[in-house]
Amino acid sequence: MKVSEIREIRSNELLSTLEDKQKQLFNMRSQAMTEKVENFKAAGNLKRDIARIKTVIRENELKSQ
Repeated sequence: MKVSEIREIRSNELLSTLEDKQKQLFNMRSQAMTEKVENFKAAGNLKRDIARIKTVIRENELKSQ
């Protein structure tokens, strides 16, 4: 997910997207503990997406102040 795509999303949708990404990361981590994960790089991509979303949310908060 690119930052330009994230910035186009509404703030309430950003929060739900963030929640979904965090759930996906949790599920991936739990799978890594119990079974073999084929694509472990996907966890890194999820972490980056979460960080990008949080950054855009914070930017929006600062703009509204």
